[in-house]
Amino acid sequence: MSINRELDPVTAKEWGNEPAHGENFSDYPEEREELTIERIQEMLEDRQFKELKEELENNMYPVDLADILEDVDEKQLVLVFRLLVKEEAAETFSYMNSDLREVLINALTDSELEEVMEEMYLDDTVDVLEEMPANVVDRLLLVTNEEKRKRINQLLQYPEDSAGSVMNVDYIALNKEMTVEDAILKIRQVGLNRETIYTCYVTEKKQLIGAVDIKELLTTGESRLVEEIMDTNMLYAQTTDDQEEVARTIMKYGLIALPIVDHEHCMVGIVTVDDAMIVLQEEETEDISIMAGVNPNDESYFGTTVLEHVKSRIPWLLFLMLSATVTQMIMNSYEAAISVMPQLTGFVPMLTGTGGNCGSQSSSLVIRGLAVGEIEFGDLLKVIWKEVRVAVCVSMILAVVNGTRILLMGQGDMMLAFTIGATMACTVLIAKIVGCTLPLIAKKVGLDPAIMATPLISTLVDISTISVYFAIISWVFHLQ
Repeated sequence: MSINRELDPVTAKEWGNEPAHGENFSDYPEEREELTIERIQEMLEDRQFKELKEELENNMYPVDLADILEDVDEKQLVLVFRLLVKEEAAETFSYMNSDLREVLINALTDSELEEVMEEMYLDDTVDVLEEMPANVVDRLLLVTNEEKRKRINQLLQYPEDSAGSVMNVDYIALNKEMTVEDAILKIRQVGLNRETIYTCYVTEKKQLIGAVDIKELLTTGESRLVEEIMDTNMLYAQTTDDQEEVARTIMKYGLIALPIVDHEHCMVGIVTVDDAMIVLQEEETEDISIMAGVNPNDESYFGTTVLEHVKSRIPWLLFLMLSATVTQMIMNSYEAAISVMPQLTGFVPMLTGTGGNCGSQSSSLVIRGLAVGEIEFGDLLKVIWKEVRVAVCVSMILAVVNGTRILLMGQGDMMLAFTIGATMACTVLIAKIVGCTLPLIAKKVGLDPAIMATPLISTLVDISTISVYFAIISWVFHLQ
Protein backbone atom coordinates (compact mmCIF):
# COMPACT_ATOMS: atom_id res chain seq x y z
CA MET A 1 0.00 0.00 0.00
CA SER A 2 1.34 3.42 -0.91
CA ILE A 3 0.89 6.03 1.80
CA ASN A 4 1.17 9.71 0.95
CA ARG A 5 1.51 12.42 3.57
CA GLU A 6 2.39 16.08 3.32
CA LEU A 7 5.97 16.82 4.27
CA ASP A 8 6.43 18.99 7.31
CA PRO A 9 9.19 21.63 7.21
CA VAL A 10 11.59 19.48 9.18
CA THR A 11 11.26 16.61 6.72
CA ALA A 12 11.61 19.01 3.79
CA LYS A 13 14.81 20.38 5.29
CA GLU A 14 16.26 16.94 5.67
CA TRP A 15 15.62 16.32 1.96
CA GLY A 16 17.43 19.51 1.05
CA ASN A 17 14.38 21.63 0.20
CA GLU A 18 14.70 25.32 0.98
CA PRO A 19 11.90 27.50 2.37
CA ALA A 20 10.25 30.05 0.08
CA HIS A 21 11.84 33.49 -0.18
CA GLY A 22 11.31 35.49 2.98
CA GLU A 23 10.27 32.45 5.04
CA ASN A 24 12.09 30.80 7.87
CA PHE A 25 11.64 27.28 9.21
CA SER A 26 11.06 28.79 12.63
CA ASP A 27 7.82 30.26 11.27
CA TYR A 28 6.34 26.78 11.03
CA PRO A 29 4.85 24.88 13.99
CA GLU A 30 7.22 22.64 15.88
CA GLU A 31 7.26 18.96 14.96
CA ARG A 32 4.78 17.01 17.02
CA GLU A 33 5.94 14.52 19.59
CA GLU A 34 5.64 10.94 18.40
CA LEU A 35 2.46 9.29 19.67
CA THR A 36 3.70 6.33 21.71
CA ILE A 37 2.02 4.26 24.40
CA GLU A 38 3.76 6.39 27.04
CA ARG A 39 2.56 9.60 25.37
CA ILE A 40 -1.02 8.31 25.18
CA GLN A 41 -1.00 7.33 28.86
CA GLU A 42 0.50 10.70 29.82
CA MET A 43 -2.20 12.61 27.93
CA LEU A 44 -4.92 10.47 29.52
CA GLU A 45 -3.55 11.13 33.00
CA ASP A 46 -3.43 14.88 32.28
CA ARG A 47 -6.98 14.68 30.90
CA GLN A 48 -5.88 16.13 27.57
CA PHE A 49 -8.73 14.37 25.79
CA LYS A 50 -9.25 16.96 23.04
CA GLU A 51 -5.57 17.03 22.15
CA LEU A 52 -5.35 13.22 22.22
CA LYS A 53 -8.40 12.95 19.97
CA GLU A 54 -6.70 15.19 17.40
CA GLU A 55 -3.45 13.25 17.66
CA LEU A 56 -5.24 9.94 17.14
CA GLU A 57 -7.15 11.27 14.16
CA ASN A 58 -4.19 12.88 12.39
CA ASN A 59 -1.10 10.91 13.38
CA MET A 60 -2.11 7.31 13.99
CA TYR A 61 -3.09 4.52 11.64
CA PRO A 62 -5.72 2.05 12.95
CA VAL A 63 -3.44 -0.97 12.57
CA ASP A 64 -0.69 0.74 14.62
CA LEU A 65 -3.17 1.89 17.24
CA ALA A 66 -4.51 -1.65 17.62
CA ASP A 67 -0.96 -2.83 18.41
CA ILE A 68 -0.39 -0.04 20.95
CA LEU A 69 -3.68 -0.67 22.75
CA GLU A 70 -2.56 -4.19 23.64
CA ASP A 71 -0.35 -2.60 26.33
CA VAL A 72 -2.91 -0.38 28.06
CA ASP A 73 -5.24 -1.31 30.88
CA GLU A 74 -8.98 -1.81 30.40
CA LYS A 75 -9.99 1.68 31.54
CA GLN A 76 -7.50 3.39 29.23
CA LEU A 77 -8.51 1.11 26.36
CA VAL A 78 -12.14 2.15 26.59
CA LEU A 79 -11.23 5.85 26.96
CA VAL A 80 -9.01 5.85 23.87
CA PHE A 81 -11.54 3.89 21.83
CA ARG A 82 -14.32 6.36 22.66
CA LEU A 83 -12.14 9.25 21.46
CA LEU A 84 -11.94 7.78 17.95
CA VAL A 85 -14.31 8.85 15.18
CA LYS A 86 -16.61 5.97 14.30
CA GLU A 87 -14.89 5.07 11.00
CA GLU A 88 -11.47 4.89 12.69
CA ALA A 89 -12.97 3.05 15.65
CA ALA A 90 -14.46 0.36 13.42
CA GLU A 91 -11.22 -0.15 11.50
CA THR A 92 -9.14 -0.27 14.68
CA PHE A 93 -11.60 -2.77 16.16
CA SER A 94 -11.14 -5.07 13.15
CA TYR A 95 -7.35 -5.13 13.68
CA MET A 96 -7.53 -5.97 17.40
CA ASN A 97 -6.96 -9.41 18.85
CA SER A 98 -9.94 -11.33 20.22
CA ASP A 99 -9.14 -10.53 23.87
CA LEU A 100 -9.19 -6.76 23.32
CA ARG A 101 -12.37 -7.01 21.30
CA GLU A 102 -14.11 -8.92 24.06
CA VAL A 103 -13.05 -6.33 26.64
CA LEU A 104 -14.47 -3.54 24.51
CA ILE A 105 -17.68 -5.39 23.74
CA ASN A 106 -18.32 -5.85 27.45
CA ALA A 107 -17.50 -2.19 28.20
CA LEU A 108 -19.30 -0.37 25.38
CA THR A 109 -22.97 0.48 25.31
CA ASP A 110 -25.34 -1.02 22.76
CA SER A 111 -25.46 2.22 20.78
CA GLU A 112 -21.66 2.39 20.63
CA LEU A 113 -21.44 -1.22 19.51
CA GLU A 114 -24.10 -0.59 16.90
CA GLU A 115 -22.01 2.23 15.40
CA VAL A 116 -18.94 -0.01 15.26
CA MET A 117 -20.84 -2.88 13.63
CA GLU A 118 -22.44 -0.50 11.15
CA GLU A 119 -19.08 0.88 9.98
CA MET A 120 -17.25 -2.46 9.72
CA TYR A 121 -17.09 -4.22 6.38
CA LEU A 122 -19.03 -7.45 6.25
CA ASP A 123 -16.05 -9.79 5.88
CA ASP A 124 -14.35 -8.17 8.89
CA THR A 125 -17.56 -8.54 10.88
CA VAL A 126 -17.72 -12.26 10.09
CA ASP A 127 -14.06 -12.70 11.11
CA VAL A 128 -14.78 -11.04 14.45
CA LEU A 129 -17.88 -13.18 15.11
CA GLU A 130 -16.03 -16.40 14.33
CA GLU A 131 -13.49 -15.68 17.08
CA MET A 132 -15.95 -14.61 19.79
CA PRO A 133 -17.71 -16.77 22.44
CA ALA A 134 -21.38 -17.53 21.82
CA ASN A 135 -22.71 -15.03 24.38
CA VAL A 136 -20.63 -12.22 22.85
CA VAL A 137 -21.78 -13.16 19.34
CA ASP A 138 -25.40 -12.99 20.48
CA ARG A 139 -24.91 -9.44 21.78
CA LEU A 140 -23.19 -8.28 18.61
CA LEU A 141 -25.95 -9.70 16.43
CA LEU A 142 -28.60 -8.01 18.58
CA VAL A 143 -27.13 -4.57 17.85
CA THR A 144 -26.75 -5.33 14.13
CA ASN A 145 -29.54 -4.29 11.77
CA GLU A 146 -31.68 -7.06 10.29
CA GLU A 147 -30.41 -6.73 6.72
CA LYS A 148 -26.75 -6.99 7.71
CA ARG A 149 -27.57 -9.86 10.08
CA LYS A 150 -29.02 -11.86 7.19
CA ARG A 151 -25.92 -11.29 5.10
CA ILE A 152 -23.71 -12.30 8.03
CA ASN A 153 -25.63 -15.54 8.50
CA GLN A 154 -25.30 -16.23 4.79
CA LEU A 155 -21.51 -15.90 4.94
CA LEU A 156 -21.29 -18.03 8.09
CA GLN A 157 -22.96 -20.90 6.23
CA TYR A 158 -20.10 -21.29 3.76
CA PRO A 159 -17.56 -24.06 4.54
CA GLU A 160 -14.57 -23.07 6.60
CA ASP A 161 -11.50 -22.18 4.50
CA SER A 162 -13.67 -21.67 1.40
CA ALA A 163 -13.72 -18.55 -0.78
CA GLY A 164 -17.26 -17.86 0.40
CA SER A 165 -16.15 -17.66 4.02
CA VAL A 166 -13.66 -14.82 3.37
CA MET A 167 -15.40 -12.88 0.59
CA ASN A 168 -16.96 -9.44 0.93
CA VAL A 169 -20.42 -8.87 -0.53
CA ASP A 170 -19.93 -5.09 -0.74
CA TYR A 171 -18.94 -4.54 -4.36
CA ILE A 172 -20.09 -2.25 -7.17
CA ALA A 173 -22.32 -3.88 -9.80
CA LEU A 174 -23.00 -2.10 -13.09
CA ASN A 175 -25.42 -2.73 -15.93
CA LYS A 176 -24.03 -3.20 -19.45
CA GLU A 177 -26.57 -0.71 -20.88
CA MET A 178 -25.28 2.05 -18.60
CA THR A 179 -23.32 4.91 -20.09
CA VAL A 180 -19.92 5.71 -18.62
CA GLU A 181 -21.43 8.88 -17.14
CA ASP A 182 -24.15 6.86 -15.37
CA ALA A 183 -21.58 4.36 -14.11
CA ILE A 184 -19.41 7.10 -12.59
CA LEU A 185 -22.47 8.65 -10.98
CA LYS A 186 -23.37 5.32 -9.37
CA ILE A 187 -19.82 4.91 -8.06
CA ARG A 188 -20.07 8.33 -6.45
CA GLN A 189 -23.38 7.42 -4.84
CA VAL A 190 -22.44 4.03 -3.36
CA GLY A 191 -18.63 4.01 -3.40
CA LEU A 192 -18.19 5.10 0.22
CA ASN A 193 -19.92 1.92 1.41
CA ARG A 194 -17.85 -0.43 -0.76
CA GLU A 195 -14.51 -1.94 0.18
CA THR A 196 -13.03 -1.22 -3.25
CA ILE A 197 -14.13 0.84 -6.25
CA TYR A 198 -11.12 0.26 -8.49
CA THR A 199 -12.75 -2.67 -10.25
CA CYS A 200 -16.49 -2.73 -10.94
CA TYR A 201 -18.40 -5.78 -12.09
CA VAL A 202 -21.00 -5.98 -14.82
CA THR A 203 -23.93 -8.30 -14.11
CA GLU A 204 -27.02 -9.34 -16.01
CA LYS A 205 -29.80 -10.98 -13.99
CA LYS A 206 -27.18 -11.25 -11.22
CA GLN A 207 -24.87 -13.32 -13.45
CA LEU A 208 -21.31 -12.06 -13.89
CA ILE A 209 -20.67 -11.09 -17.51
CA GLY A 210 -17.77 -8.66 -17.32
CA ALA A 211 -15.56 -6.28 -15.38
CA VAL A 212 -14.40 -2.72 -15.89
CA ASP A 213 -11.65 -0.75 -14.13
CA ILE A 214 -12.22 2.73 -12.78
CA LYS A 215 -9.31 3.83 -14.99
CA GLU A 216 -11.27 2.83 -18.10
CA LEU A 217 -14.33 4.72 -16.91
CA LEU A 218 -12.40 7.90 -16.16
CA THR A 219 -10.41 7.96 -19.40
CA THR A 220 -13.09 7.19 -21.97
CA GLY A 221 -16.00 9.12 -23.42
CA GLU A 222 -18.95 9.66 -21.07
CA SER A 223 -21.48 8.67 -23.74
CA ARG A 224 -19.97 5.25 -24.37
CA LEU A 225 -21.75 2.19 -23.02
CA VAL A 226 -20.23 0.02 -20.30
CA GLU A 227 -20.72 -2.95 -22.62
CA GLU A 228 -18.25 -1.42 -25.08
CA ILE A 229 -15.38 -1.13 -22.61
CA MET A 230 -15.94 -4.03 -20.21
CA ASP A 231 -13.58 -7.01 -20.12
CA THR A 232 -15.41 -10.32 -20.60
CA ASN A 233 -12.27 -12.46 -20.32
CA MET A 234 -11.79 -12.24 -16.57
CA LEU A 235 -10.74 -14.48 -13.73
CA TYR A 236 -13.25 -15.58 -11.10
CA ALA A 237 -13.68 -18.25 -8.43
CA GLN A 238 -16.59 -20.15 -6.92
CA THR A 239 -17.78 -19.90 -3.35
CA THR A 240 -16.66 -23.47 -2.59
CA ASP A 241 -13.10 -23.02 -3.92
CA ASP A 242 -10.30 -23.26 -1.38
CA GLN A 243 -9.44 -19.84 0.06
CA GLU A 244 -5.71 -20.48 -0.30
CA GLU A 245 -6.05 -21.17 -4.03
CA VAL A 246 -8.11 -17.99 -4.42
CA ALA A 247 -5.49 -15.98 -2.52
CA ARG A 248 -2.68 -17.36 -4.67
CA THR A 249 -4.62 -16.51 -7.84
CA ILE A 250 -4.94 -12.91 -6.65
CA MET A 251 -1.22 -12.69 -5.86
CA LYS A 252 -0.15 -14.46 -9.07
CA TYR A 253 -2.08 -12.16 -11.40
CA GLY A 254 -1.65 -8.99 -9.32
CA LEU A 255 -5.38 -8.47 -8.85
CA ILE A 256 -6.99 -5.92 -6.55
CA ALA A 257 -9.97 -8.23 -6.11
CA LEU A 258 -11.32 -11.51 -7.49
CA PRO A 259 -15.06 -11.94 -8.16
CA ILE A 260 -16.77 -14.91 -6.48
CA VAL A 261 -19.74 -16.64 -8.12
CA ASP A 262 -22.10 -19.42 -7.01
CA HIS A 263 -22.88 -22.65 -8.87
CA GLU A 264 -25.28 -20.75 -11.16
CA HIS A 265 -22.57 -18.21 -12.07
CA CYS A 266 -24.40 -15.51 -10.13
CA MET A 267 -22.01 -13.03 -8.54
CA VAL A 268 -22.17 -13.06 -4.75
CA GLY A 269 -19.03 -11.23 -3.61
CA ILE A 270 -15.34 -10.44 -4.01
CA VAL A 271 -12.12 -11.44 -2.25
CA THR A 272 -9.80 -8.42 -2.01
CA VAL A 273 -6.03 -8.41 -2.00
CA ASP A 274 -5.80 -7.49 1.71
CA ASP A 275 -7.93 -10.52 2.59
CA ALA A 276 -5.74 -12.67 0.33
CA MET A 277 -2.62 -11.55 2.21
CA ILE A 278 -4.24 -12.48 5.53
CA VAL A 279 -5.25 -15.91 4.18
CA LEU A 280 -1.71 -16.63 2.94
CA GLN A 281 -0.22 -15.51 6.25
CA GLU A 282 -2.58 -17.79 8.18
CA GLU A 283 -1.89 -20.74 5.87
CA GLU A 284 1.89 -20.28 6.12
CA THR A 285 1.68 -20.00 9.90
CA GLU A 286 -0.34 -23.21 9.99
CA ASP A 287 2.17 -25.03 7.78
CA ILE A 288 5.13 -23.88 9.87
CA SER A 289 3.37 -24.99 13.06
CA ILE A 290 2.62 -28.45 11.69
CA MET A 291 6.14 -28.81 10.29
CA ALA A 292 7.47 -28.06 13.77
CA GLY A 293 5.19 -30.66 15.34
CA VAL A 294 2.80 -28.13 16.91
CA ASN A 295 -0.95 -28.03 16.37
CA PRO A 296 -1.93 -24.73 14.67
CA ASN A 297 -3.17 -21.92 16.91
CA ASP A 298 -4.70 -18.61 15.80
CA GLU A 299 -3.57 -16.79 18.94
CA SER A 300 -0.21 -15.06 19.33
CA TYR A 301 2.62 -16.65 21.31
CA PHE A 302 2.09 -14.47 24.40
CA GLY A 303 -1.68 -14.58 23.94
CA THR A 304 -1.66 -18.36 24.33
CA THR A 305 -1.71 -19.80 27.84
CA VAL A 306 0.81 -22.37 29.07
CA LEU A 307 -1.91 -25.03 29.10
CA GLU A 308 -2.85 -24.29 25.49
CA HIS A 309 0.83 -24.50 24.49
CA VAL A 310 1.04 -27.89 26.18
CA LYS A 311 -2.10 -29.12 24.39
CA SER A 312 -0.78 -28.03 21.00
CA ARG A 313 2.64 -29.64 21.44
CA ILE A 314 2.02 -32.85 23.36
CA PRO A 315 0.29 -34.91 20.61
CA TRP A 316 3.28 -34.88 18.27
CA LEU A 317 5.73 -35.33 21.15
CA LEU A 318 3.84 -38.41 22.30
CA PHE A 319 3.76 -39.75 18.76
CA LEU A 320 7.50 -39.24 18.31
CA MET A 321 8.30 -40.75 21.68
CA LEU A 322 6.19 -43.86 21.08
CA SER A 323 7.44 -44.26 17.51
CA ALA A 324 10.98 -44.38 18.90
CA THR A 325 9.96 -47.74 20.37
CA VAL A 326 10.36 -49.23 16.90
CA THR A 327 13.93 -47.93 16.73
CA GLN A 328 14.61 -49.39 20.16
CA MET A 329 13.25 -52.78 19.10
CA ILE A 330 15.52 -52.82 16.03
CA MET A 331 18.57 -52.00 18.11
CA ASN A 332 17.63 -54.66 20.67
CA SER A 333 17.55 -57.25 17.89
CA TYR A 334 21.21 -56.45 17.19
CA GLU A 335 22.22 -56.65 20.84
CA ALA A 336 24.75 -59.41 20.15
CA ALA A 337 26.48 -57.36 17.44
CA ILE A 338 26.64 -54.34 19.72
CA SER A 339 28.20 -56.40 22.51
CA VAL A 340 30.98 -57.49 20.13
CA MET A 341 31.57 -53.97 18.79
CA PRO A 342 30.27 -51.47 21.43
CA GLN A 343 31.59 -48.50 19.42
CA LEU A 344 28.83 -49.09 16.85
CA THR A 345 26.26 -47.27 19.00
CA GLY A 346 28.37 -44.10 19.00
CA PHE A 347 27.67 -43.53 15.31
CA VAL A 348 23.88 -43.89 15.60
CA PRO A 349 23.07 -40.25 16.61
CA MET A 350 25.23 -38.88 13.82
CA LEU A 351 23.61 -41.10 11.17
CA THR A 352 20.02 -40.52 12.30
CA GLY A 353 20.59 -36.78 12.71
CA THR A 354 22.07 -36.47 9.22
CA GLY A 355 19.24 -38.50 7.74
CA GLY A 356 16.59 -36.42 9.50
CA ASN A 357 18.16 -33.16 8.33
CA CYS A 358 18.38 -34.38 4.72
CA GLY A 359 14.75 -35.48 4.76
CA SER A 360 13.64 -32.15 6.25
CA GLN A 361 15.49 -30.20 3.57
CA SER A 362 13.79 -32.10 0.77
CA SER A 363 10.32 -31.96 2.34
CA SER A 364 10.58 -28.22 3.03
CA LEU A 365 11.48 -27.46 -0.59
CA VAL A 366 8.72 -29.70 -1.95
CA ILE A 367 6.11 -28.27 0.44
CA ARG A 368 7.05 -24.76 -0.66
CA GLY A 369 6.84 -25.83 -4.30
CA LEU A 370 3.37 -27.25 -3.70
CA ALA A 371 2.27 -24.09 -1.87
CA VAL A 372 3.26 -21.74 -4.72
CA GLY A 373 2.02 -24.09 -7.45
CA GLU A 374 5.49 -24.86 -8.82
CA ILE A 375 5.24 -28.61 -8.11
CA GLU A 376 2.30 -30.97 -8.68
CA PHE A 377 1.78 -34.69 -8.06
CA GLY A 378 2.44 -35.35 -11.74
CA ASP A 379 6.01 -34.16 -11.16
CA LEU A 380 6.67 -36.99 -8.68
CA LEU A 381 9.18 -38.89 -10.85
CA LYS A 382 10.96 -35.68 -11.88
CA VAL A 383 11.26 -34.64 -8.24
CA ILE A 384 12.56 -38.06 -7.16
CA TRP A 385 15.12 -38.12 -9.99
CA LYS A 386 16.36 -34.66 -9.02
CA GLU A 387 16.60 -35.57 -5.32
CA VAL A 388 18.43 -38.82 -6.14
CA ARG A 389 21.10 -36.88 -8.01
CA VAL A 390 21.36 -34.39 -5.14
CA ALA A 391 21.59 -37.30 -2.68
CA VAL A 392 24.46 -38.91 -4.60
CA CYS A 393 26.51 -35.71 -4.55
CA VAL A 394 25.69 -34.88 -0.92
CA SER A 395 26.33 -38.43 0.34
CA MET A 396 29.73 -38.62 -1.37
CA ILE A 397 30.87 -35.40 0.26
CA LEU A 398 29.52 -36.39 3.70
CA ALA A 399 30.96 -39.91 3.46
CA VAL A 400 34.46 -38.68 2.57
CA VAL A 401 34.50 -36.00 5.28
CA ASN A 402 33.12 -38.37 7.93
CA GLY A 403 35.47 -41.22 6.96
CA THR A 404 38.44 -38.85 7.22
CA ARG A 405 37.17 -37.71 10.63
CA ILE A 406 36.92 -41.31 11.89
CA LEU A 407 40.46 -42.09 10.82
CA LEU A 408 41.99 -38.88 12.17
CA MET A 409 40.23 -39.22 15.53
CA GLY A 410 41.15 -42.89 15.83
CA GLN A 411 37.54 -44.04 16.12
CA GLY A 412 38.04 -46.98 13.76
CA ASP A 413 40.03 -48.47 10.89
CA MET A 414 39.62 -48.05 7.15
CA MET A 415 37.00 -50.80 6.95
CA LEU A 416 34.81 -49.21 9.63
CA ALA A 417 35.17 -45.80 7.98
CA PHE A 418 34.10 -47.31 4.64
CA THR A 419 31.16 -49.06 6.27
CA ILE A 420 29.95 -45.88 7.98
CA GLY A 421 30.37 -44.04 4.66
CA ALA A 422 28.26 -46.63 2.84
CA THR A 423 25.58 -46.37 5.53
CA MET A 424 25.69 -42.59 5.25
CA ALA A 425 25.16 -42.79 1.47
CA CYS A 426 22.16 -45.13 1.88
CA THR A 427 20.73 -42.96 4.67
CA VAL A 428 20.93 -39.75 2.66
CA LEU A 429 19.40 -41.42 -0.40
CA ILE A 430 16.50 -42.87 1.59
CA ALA A 431 15.93 -39.59 3.46
CA LYS A 432 15.85 -37.54 0.26
CA ILE A 433 13.38 -39.89 -1.43
CA VAL A 434 11.13 -40.10 1.64
CA GLY A 435 11.33 -36.34 2.19
CA CYS A 436 10.27 -35.44 -1.34
CA THR A 437 7.70 -38.22 -1.82
CA LEU A 438 5.54 -38.04 1.29
CA PRO A 439 4.36 -34.40 0.86
CA LEU A 440 3.35 -35.15 -2.74
CA ILE A 441 1.42 -38.25 -1.69
CA ALA A 442 -0.25 -36.30 1.12
CA LYS A 443 -1.36 -33.63 -1.35
CA LYS A 444 -2.71 -36.27 -3.70
CA VAL A 445 -4.88 -37.94 -1.03
CA GLY A 446 -6.16 -34.61 0.29
CA LEU A 447 -4.00 -34.22 3.40
CA ASP A 448 -1.97 -31.18 4.37
CA PRO A 449 1.58 -31.75 3.00
CA ALA A 450 3.00 -30.07 6.11
CA ILE A 451 1.80 -33.07 8.15
CA MET A 452 4.39 -35.15 6.32
CA ALA A 453 7.15 -32.76 7.30
CA THR A 454 9.82 -32.89 9.99
CA PRO A 455 8.23 -35.03 12.75
CA LEU A 456 6.92 -37.89 10.60
CA ILE A 457 9.80 -37.90 8.13
CA SER A 458 12.37 -37.91 10.94
CA THR A 459 10.67 -40.93 12.49
CA LEU A 460 10.60 -42.91 9.24
CA VAL A 461 14.18 -41.95 8.41
CA ASP A 462 15.38 -42.99 11.89
CA ILE A 463 13.83 -46.42 11.51
CA SER A 464 15.27 -46.84 8.01
CA THR A 465 18.71 -45.63 9.08
CA ILE A 466 18.99 -48.01 12.03
CA SER A 467 17.82 -50.95 9.92
CA VAL A 468 20.27 -50.21 7.08
CA TYR A 469 23.14 -49.45 9.47
CA PHE A 470 23.03 -52.69 11.39
CA ALA A 471 22.29 -54.71 8.27
CA ILE A 472 25.45 -53.37 6.57
CA ILE A 473 27.57 -53.69 9.72
CA SER A 474 26.44 -57.27 10.28
CA TRP A 475 27.15 -58.22 6.66
CA VAL A 476 30.60 -56.55 6.50
CA PHE A 477 31.88 -57.79 9.87
CA HIS A 478 29.96 -61.10 9.83
CA LEU A 479 28.16 -60.33 13.07
CA GLN A 480 25.10 -62.26 14.23
